[in-house]
Amino acid sequence: MFQVNDIVIYGSHGVCQITSIGTLSISMADKNKPYYTLRPLYQKSAAVYAPVENNKTIMRYILSKKEAEDLIADLPRIESVWITNEKDRELQYKAALQTCDCRELIKIIKTLYMRKEARIQSGKKVTAIDEKYFRLAESQLYEELACALDIKREQVAPYIADSLLLHEN
Repeated sequence: MFQVNDIVIYGSHGVCQITSIGTLSISMADKNKPYYTLRPLYQKSAAVYAPVENNKTIMRYILSKKEAEDLIADLPRIESVWITNEKDRELQYKAALQTCDCRELIKIIKTLYMRKEARIQSGKKVTAIDEKYFRLAESQLYEELACALDIKREQVAPYIADSLLLHEN
């Protein structure tokens, strides 16, 4: 069981802090079950209520600083996923986002980055679907890495670039 003040990933809400644990007095809640009250760190003034006994939505601790650093060092070895069928590709993106797994997010980001470059080189625009999933995956990944590394979200991309340069040498 998680504790008050723990920082967790909670499904599509991303990085959240547990602010309380207990029963809720709102109409939709089961008065006999305990709930986590979560505050998404990157959505100010939002609150999420999650049953303590929850099997539907992924809830896990964020990466440790060491795990985040190891993940970044491993970036060059994480494969992209190339699916030519548009519908299958979108299903793969949705499934990857729902896992809340950083490696799956990186696969999406790499795939969409390469796809974007290929489309631009052949004179085509980036599709709205690709742009949407790129933003979602990047946002989830960067928010978790920022929290794990104790840096601001906008510092994540330069941090990754610097880390990769160090590992090349």
